[in-house]
Amino acid sequence: MNEIALRMLWGDRAKYLGLVFGITFATLLMSQQVSIFIGLMARTASTIVDVREADLWVMDPQVQYIDEVKALPDKQLTRVRGVPGVEWAVPFFKGLGVVRAPGGVMQQVIIHGVDDATLVGRPPKMIHGRWEDLRQPNAMIVDRAGWEFTWPGEPFEAGRVVEINDRRVVIVGLAEASPPFVTFPVVFTRYTEALRISPGERNRMSFVLVRTAGGEDAKVLARRIADRTGLQALTGREFEWRAINHYLRRTGIPINFGITVVLGFIVGAAVAGQTFYLFVVENLRQFGALKAIGVTNLQLLGMVLLQAMLVGFIGFSIGIGLCALFFALTSDMTHLRGFVLHWQVVAATAAAVLLILALSSLASLRKVVILDPAIVFRS
Repeated sequence: MNEIALRMLWGDRAKYLGLVFGITFATLLMSQQVSIFIGLMARTASTIVDVREADLWVMDPQVQYIDEVKALPDKQLTRVRGVPGVEWAVPFFKGLGVVRAPGGVMQQVIIHGVDDATLVGRPPKMIHGRWEDLRQPNAMIVDRAGWEFTWPGEPFEAGRVVEINDRRVVIVGLAEASPPFVTFPVVFTRYTEALRISPGERNRMSFVLVRTAGGEDAKVLARRIADRTGLQALTGREFEWRAINHYLRRTGIPINFGITVVLGFIVGAAVAGQTFYLFVVENLRQFGALKAIGVTNLQLLGMVLLQAMLVGFIGFSIGIGLCALFFALTSDMTHLRGFVLHWQVVAATAAAVLLILALSSLASLRKVVILDPAIVFRS
């Protein structure tokens, strides 16, 4: 029976290809858009992801997410350091500036000020130079994507002098930072240097980065810091989700991506359902002949399901393959870095394809079950 089902399926090549195309299109659209959405949301917490040494972020209670900074007075650093369970606490600066370079180059940048003594707050990967070079006067390290955006096509050149907010700085290194939500270059300098080049309010400290002492639970320490200082303390993971949830609630990004994914599902279900139904209807005489010679309804249903599952497997494999190929080909593009195909997306897309197959097969299965074998003898 299985061989007959496959011959019937492959015999109508136009409908067979139409079914495969419908599943492929739905798979590609759903998996690609969901992957881009996940990558885009991950970018909203790029600064938090790069700071791996700290267990807690301490900030003003009114701060809602990483890009909404309300500066703290310097005395709060001493208060946080005095909380039992804190191994160390260092200041961290986050702000914006405008780079001006010889030749008329002007570019807005994200400024990160890392601790002067320990350099806590830097991303983990260095490409050119050393993080210790930040201890030189007026030194700054730029991320790779920022260099490419600001000086496209030019090889990295240490010692280049630029101005940020009308203050002279020297580029001493190149780092690999996580891609930010906005495509601004990210620059790193010492905390005191960041304060010098960034005009601002009377209070200048953006965050306090805290490392818990050995054996101390980070969440317990966060509550203790909040009780003793009146500040807000979050673990890195909590702060990441705070940033992601802000963009989920306050922007149209999830709605727009969600509409695209739903349309992909609907189009895939409509194309596959209509094509598969027509395929079964046009082969009713063959199914009727099989029924007339004693093939049971259960065996016929198995044939139809085999046809649907084979089409679904081929279409899903091609669609996921094309999606993976897309991300592989774009992985070296600076503006598309960080977008990958996660296994969870593959699993969710497979479940959606199974649902499409179930919906598209439902009407066809009913048609086969109620089929009268006498159809074979009708003209």
